[in-house]
Amino acid sequence: MNKVYACIDGRATTAAVIDGAVWSAQRLDAPLDFLHVLERPLARAAVSDYSGAIGLGAQESLLLELSELDEKRSKLAQEAGRRLLVTARERAAAAGVSQLDARLRHGELVDNLLEVEMDARLFVLGQHYHASQPSKIHLDHHVERVIRSVKRPVLVVTGERFDAPKRVVIAFDGSPTASKTIETVARSPMLVGLPVLVAMAGVDSPLARQQLEEARRALATAGFSAEIELAPGEPEQILPALVKAQGAALLVMGAYGHSRIRQLIVGSTTTTLLRLSEVPVLILR
Repeated sequence: MNKVYACIDGRATTAAVIDGAVWSAQRLDAPLDFLHVLERPLARAAVSDYSGAIGLGAQESLLLELSELDEKRSKLAQEAGRRLLVTARERAAAAGVSQLDARLRHGELVDNLLEVEMDARLFVLGQHYHASQPSKIHLDHHVERVIRSVKRPVLVVTGERFDAPKRVVIAFDGSPTASKTIETVARSPMLVGLPVLVAMAGVDSPLARQQLEEARRALATAGFSAEIELAPGEPEQILPALVKAQGAALLVMGAYGHSRIRQLIVGSTTTTLLRLSEVPVLILR
């Protein structure tokens, strides 16, 4: 369990994903492996559905033509994928990464990540959809599927440019998941030396203050310069603006804390913050 795996796909966030993976690998002193997955195309309508409208010979001809087109698309996709991986390696090498690898794979992204998970320390991928407000958020997004499936940390690059974080904001709610997030940050070399803000949104109460102070002390004991902030309101309304005000920051939060059924029906704060964040988001288990 020592590699940083960067999932690249040629979309607008690809360069940012590469840079985010480079930053992560250097902070963790870990090898970097680029992964490009050629996912299976959507099944097309069967030509036999039109057997009553066209003759058998014409149908066979269309099938042959479709097969040839599929083969050409497959070859072009593989060639584009290889070039993408070469470009990624060159960019990472220019940034000073020496332990590099790249692989082209077929199938579903999640399945491929699960295959390499035992050797992974961190997954890095790009956000393909960015919501401007909570009402526009949907659950059928492959980034969330990855986060729900893998047990390793996931760094989600939310923009087309990655700026190395100068500050860390931990979304904290006093739950066991949030407390485990604090413990993980305290142990990880990835964020060492960066100032930390532990932010909670909700009702100001003695219990909330106590939980925040305990989190701050745990980080301080681990050598972090940590501050706390408690702001009234809902997390998805308060935290995005708070994080944005920190400049080049990294938002850290725990993975989904509710039951799987509830996640699928009503979503979660994790999903909402992930979609609204304008800075990279590190999801911890």
